[in-house]
Amino acid sequence: MKVAKDLVAASATPMVLGILAEGESYGYAILRRINELSGGELDWTEGLLYPLLHRLERLGHLESSWQAVAGERKRKYYRITDRGLAELAEQRRQWDTVVGALKEIWHDRAPLTVHPLEGLA
Repeated sequence: MKVAKDLVAASATPMVLGILAEGESYGYAILRRINELSGGELDWTEGLLYPLLHRLERLGHLESSWQAVAGERKRKYYRITDRGLAELAEQRRQWDTVVGALKEIWHDRAPLTVHPLEGLA
């Protein structure tokens, strides 16, 4: 299954802020965590993540610092700020509303089955 770009874009900010609320991290580790959390369904690219990290940093939701790990190259680590935690709380409130509405719509309904239309192949 491929998740639609619009849904990926809408969920990107709360996902990154949520991951960084667990503790500081660097880009590649964030990408791995997103892939892990989604069971491989969300396979973000650096082209999606790094502009988002830079935007969140400009907004004051994140801070970053370069750190060296013995025997490895320097990595830019990101950590969430108090402002970022407040934004995460607001994003969560909004997503809880959306998810709650979807659950109400889909409650007690049989899973959707797609039937191919005759003549279309």
